[in-house]
Amino acid sequence: MAPSDVMGAAEELADQFLRLTKRYLPHVAHLCLISTFMEDGLRMWLQWNEQRDYISMSWGCGMFLATVFVLINMLGQLGETPSRLAVPPARPPLGWLHPGADEEELVPYACLGLFVIIVLQTVVYNILWDVKFLMRNMALGGGLLLLLAESRSEGKTMFAGVPSVGDTSPRQYMQLGGRVLLILMFMTLLRFNASAFTIFQDIFGLSLIILVTIGYKTKLAALTLVLWLLIINVLQNAFWTVPSYRPMHDFLKYDFFQTLSVMGGLLLVVALGPGGVSMDEHKKKW
Repeated sequence: MAPSDVMGAAEELADQFLRLTKRYLPHVAHLCLISTFMEDGLRMWLQWNEQRDYISMSWGCGMFLATVFVLINMLGQLGETPSRLAVPPARPPLGWLHPGADEEELVPYACLGLFVIIVLQTVVYNILWDVKFLMRNMALGGGLLLLLAESRSEGKTMFAGVPSVGDTSPRQYMQLGGRVLLILMFMTLLRFNASAFTIFQDIFGLSLIILVTIGYKTKLAALTLVLWLLIINVLQNAFWTVPSYRPMHDFLKYDFFQTLSVMGGLLLVVALGPGGVSMDEHKKKW
């Protein structure tokens, strides 16, 4: 079978998958995306003393400021903010929240709250100096950027008075930014050694990363990356096999849910498409 036939068959399978799951895929994507925030907020609750003592000792800021940080972290991730993002924003107005406000208007504030949490964690836990964890946090921010793009209809602009260039819009630039940030997760998975399997895995993964970044065969490439991440996540981050009293349990659990959130971001790429700033979109004009 020719490579073009294989690619055509794969795209047909991807299209069939999307037709069958189009009603549910955005919900699954949202739940995956916020999973790491919910898990980390629960960790703050269950390990309140340990987290507070760690912050107090690491920064020498005293118990009061350490308690404030843990409280903000916990409430920001377990409170009302993630609930705004648990389901797609296209729902009837919720007058009991804010008169005249709907979920679409509240999603940007929810995303902003979680962006703040990411920045706080990056600084306070010294992730800024750990390239691997910094790239993963940035990938998580990319998922939130895609979520923000989803909440914006094509005709809206996030910034009043900012003109659109050509046929593009702020939403499409958000989709581009989200795609670029998401691929940082996969850069941390590349292993540069001489084994045949690792070389194949690196080339295969890097090819898919490039396709998602430039927006070519985007839905198929993103779906393939989701499957690849799912396999890696289950095999490498199986925290349920490690006793809960061991530090490795928490490390693997954190990594598992963070990877799950990036998978949610990729599923949003599948559900939304690559946007106007992509090769897939420009192909339509050729």
